[in-house]
Amino acid sequence: MKRLTLALTTATLLGIAMPAGAFDLSNLSEDERNAFRDEVRAYLMDNPEVIMEAVSVLEARQEAQKSVDDLQLVKTNAEDLFHDGFSHIAGNPDGDVTIVEFVDYRCGYCRKSYEEVQALLEKDSNIRLILKEYPILGEDSLASARFAVSAQQLFGEDAYDKLHHTLITLRGAASVDNLIATADGLGLDGKAIADGMSSDKVDAILGANHALARRLQITGTPAFVMGEVLARGYMPLAQMEQFVEEIRNTN
Repeated sequence: MKRLTLALTTATLLGIAMPAGAFDLSNLSEDERNAFRDEVRAYLMDNPEVIMEAVSVLEARQEAQKSVDDLQLVKTNAEDLFHDGFSHIAGNPDGDVTIVEFVDYRCGYCRKSYEEVQALLEKDSNIRLILKEYPILGEDSLASARFAVSAQQLFGEDAYDKLHHTLITLRGAASVDNLIATADGLGLDGKAIADGMSSDKVDAILGANHALARRLQITGTPAFVMGEVLARGYMPLAQMEQFVEEIRNTN
């Protein structure tokens, strides 16, 4: 019975819920505290699986809470996520499922995700994809994002679309000269685009995307918002399709 009481108390210490007042540690003498510590240690040594069980319970609770927190973050920032008025929309603009992607052109996992996203759009013609430039991996990332947004501002969505597909697979440094040559190869005016890279409008768009990412607690790329779900990191095609199916079933 003594060991059982200690087991329950240990569970309390490890975060497993017990009724208030089940065991009052504040009224123990120093000798009783020392004896209690010895018994707890002995119990844990005899039953180490209790620690892992408690950790599992804690992790499950934290994961559940994070999902709730992320859901609230998406709801709070829905207007900036889905209707900011400047982010490029790919796929079907009238699609019944919207996916938002935060992307960095120099991110290896973004490049890997690009293949998965393109496969999804090819298989499913009812996806609305919103792309948000989120350059966080250095000067080449920032230059690529500025160049793409400048092209969008100067020459419209078709120009941005062409550059997006090219920049996400571009090899070598994203120097201004390379970016100009890339745009010229696509039939765009690379010099004009480069001249617009530091415009106030480009600054404002990238600043807004960074501020939104901070509010959503996004610290890496790629990151996706699918419906009301916030998913950080690379996602294979099968997982994307599962999210899309769940969103449609919910709606």
